[in-house]
Amino acid sequence: MFRVGDKVAHPMHGAGVIDEIVTETVAGAAQDYYVFRMPVGGLTLKIPTASGESFGLRGVWDLKRIQQLLKDLSGLEVERFTGSWNQRYRENMQRLKSGDLYEVARVMKGLLSRENEKGLSTGERKMLRTAKQILISEMALSTGGEYSDIEQQVNSAVAGGAKG
Repeated sequence: MFRVGDKVAHPMHGAGVIDEIVTETVAGAAQDYYVFRMPVGGLTLKIPTASGESFGLRGVWDLKRIQQLLKDLSGLEVERFTGSWNQRYRENMQRLKSGDLYEVARVMKGLLSRENEKGLSTGERKMLRTAKQILISEMALSTGGEYSDIEQQVNSAVAGGAKG
């Protein structure tokens, strides 16, 4: 169970902070909710405390893991999908929902590569924005860095991997 002030990551929205835990009555039943605020974009979510883990809510990665991921980004392997766009979309969505930042980074790199080669559909462009937001928001929250600075570091790491 998380406490107020804990830094947490939601697999589809990125990283944020538990602002409070509130009790609300819905359909006659009282239930506790995490009030989860994301510093980037100002999104606020309410997630039932009893099912936070099933939603994929987890603590943010520590600084050491984030720094290792940033180092690994340039050499991170991405799959070249040969199937249909909807199969590719489903596989990428599963990776995003996993909550694993390496999988999120693979989605981001794969979509960036595809964008440079063939362009992206509207749905894939949205998925690329989501993947970047998930990745960068957690990196920024974990390191205490500014979102724009972390984004530049990620872009540089990905570009370095494209060259080599």
